[in-house]
Amino acid sequence: MENYIPHIIVILFVFFLVKSWINVLREYERGVIFRLGRLDPSPRGPGIVFVLYPIEKMVRVSLRTVTMDVPPQDVITRDNVSVKVNAVVYFRVFEPNKAIVEVENYLYATSQLAQTTLRSILGEVDLDGLLSEREKLNARLQQVLDEQTDPWGIKISMVEVKHVDLPQEMQRAMAKQAEAEREKRAKIIHARGELEASHALSEAAVQISTNPITIQLRYLQTLTEIATEKNSTIIFPLPIELLDVFLKKR
Repeated sequence: MENYIPHIIVILFVFFLVKSWINVLREYERGVIFRLGRLDPSPRGPGIVFVLYPIEKMVRVSLRTVTMDVPPQDVITRDNVSVKVNAVVYFRVFEPNKAIVEVENYLYATSQLAQTTLRSILGEVDLDGLLSEREKLNARLQQVLDEQTDPWGIKISMVEVKHVDLPQEMQRAMAKQAEAEREKRAKIIHARGELEASHALSEAAVQISTNPITIQLRYLQTLTEIATEKNSTIIFPLPIELLDVFLKKR
């Protein structure tokens, strides 16, 4: 029995060695191969991949889109307003070899680059532009990040600014500004209504002056409207023209 122990050890060693050579990569994974420290030009996978360990070593790289949350950043806008802004970045690896060789940790590097770029780009606009031109800023952030991460084999597909946290003093000031703007529009609309009403009354006066009977009909219509109110007191409008008869007798 003792004679078989060396053979059993050799068989077990060969089994574990062959097992380490066989690797299964998923559809979204690629294997970056280093052969004696030198990079293999073409990544391997998906499926069964043979890695001749210890001559070759493999680093798994996922090709799926990564959703990275950019933590809130203190940003001072061009008009010297301090705000906190956070964002989300969507990116994926399109060249696994560059993602492993060109940068030490592409996830960490992309996160740090996104934070600094967010502060830099948003600091070039004023507060109104930050709140109203969100789509343009997102496109610019995506373009700048994509240009800087392209040498790393990373494609930035989308950048979205999620939330802008304003100081309480600025929120109150903006609320007062919005209220004043609404009052301004209300006064303008009211003034325009008065102007249109004055034009209509002027035209009505010209029309009534051509036929004195129309003013009498208007008096009767007014009395009819007062009667429907069921008031105990009825005010009868007396035309001034009726007094002319008494004035002439004098």
